[in-house]
Amino acid sequence: MTSPSDPPPPDTRPVLVTGGTGFLGRNLVERLLAQGRPVNVLARNPAPDLERRGVRFIRAAIDDEAAVAAACADMGTIFHAAARVGVWGPREEFFRANVLGTRAILAGCRRHGVSRLVFTSSPSVVYNGRDLAGADESLPLTTRCPSPYPVSKAAAEREALAAAGGELRVTALRPHLIWGVGDPHLVPRVLSRARTGRLRIVGSGRNRVDMVHVANAVDAHLLAEAALARGDQEANGRAFFITNDEPVVLWDWINALLAALGERPVSGRVPLPVALAAGAACELAWRVFRLRGEPPMTRFVAAELAKDHWFDLGAARRVLGYSPRVSMAEGTAQLVTHLRAATPTG
Repeated sequence: MTSPSDPPPPDTRPVLVTGGTGFLGRNLVERLLAQGRPVNVLARNPAPDLERRGVRFIRAAIDDEAAVAAACADMGTIFHAAARVGVWGPREEFFRANVLGTRAILAGCRRHGVSRLVFTSSPSVVYNGRDLAGADESLPLTTRCPSPYPVSKAAAEREALAAAGGELRVTALRPHLIWGVGDPHLVPRVLSRARTGRLRIVGSGRNRVDMVHVANAVDAHLLAEAALARGDQEANGRAFFITNDEPVVLWDWINALLAALGERPVSGRVPLPVALAAGAACELAWRVFRLRGEPPMTRFVAAELAKDHWFDLGAARRVLGYSPRVSMAEGTAQLVTHLRAATPTG
């Protein structure tokens, strides 16, 4: 359903959502449909349920230049949420999806005179291997990281914002750890590892992180579109961190969630230097022996589990008018209720 705080649509032209079948993308599509807006989706896998509701579906890879260019025709706004995500995999795959895909979108925007582009980025674009406590958008974009995802997203964000001007207005959003009911990645991964005894507290266990409920992330995307539509120069060509603005002690939150679900808490601990060494060893083994799947530990994951990652939302609040409306407590309660109902009994 729509939110009382949803800004009015900027015009009646169709909207294109790339990655519209993903967690964030689908929630964004649902909100746009609730506003009565014509929605097109570009993604690799079909979504018959969305098509039955009037969504025009373009089945294509995001780096397919011809298909992407055709999909951009007649669009008023493009929400570019498609990306290759993850902490492990061939660098060329991340580059192809994240960098070449963004270039294809930008080329399509220029070719067809699209006026607004909201680019979904990630806080990992400012990865520097250190704690990020109250970090703001002045941090430089990363060029080196043990994982190819942050580097590829940083390169894509750089090119997207460089394309901003008078004809094409661009805003980049950096939502951190999107979660909520229907999340197929973050919480299911934590629960799976905890239930099988494969989750360990890395480091002191007192690191604080920001997360963002998916409804708040959708709010931010619509607010960014509205800012670009009204010609706000502070929003054009700029990136914004997007979170719930309620940093949690990561391991306390995980254990509270496990307790609410009747699961055993995570108690095992691994010092960060040990986790980093294990991650480096796993990465080497996976490369040398060309093992399939994701290593049980990587250097990037070790750092993410042990270090602070919380951000200053001052710019998003001031420029976009962003204010998280679903709190951590409310969102967690909704998630627990959903997970309990989905868990077989007896």
